[in-house]
Amino acid sequence: MSEHEIKTQFTLEELARLCAVEQEWVVHHVEEGLLIAAAGEPRFTVTTLVRARRIRQIERDYDAVPELAALVADLLEELDARRSHSR
Repeated sequence: MSEHEIKTQFTLEELARLCAVEQEWVVHHVEEGLLIAAAGEPRFTVTTLVRARRIRQIERDYDAVPELAALVADLLEELDARRSHSR
C-alpha cells in the first residue's frame, strides 16, 4: 500500500494496535455486540476504528463498563450525524 492510499479495513491485530488495546479487548466487544466485524476472518472498517477508540476512551476516562461506554458512543454518533445533516 502506498502512503497515499487510505486503508479502509483492518485486521483484528491492526485494530487492537491502533486502539492501543489487547486483541482480547476487541474480541470481547465484538462478542458483546458493541463493535461490528465482517463475517469470516474479522475485518473492521474505519467507522469501527473510530467507534472502538471512542469506547476505549470513555471506558478509560470515566472508568465506565463497556456497555455504558458503547451507549455513550451511540449517543455521540447520533449527535455527529444530526450535526452533519443540519449543515
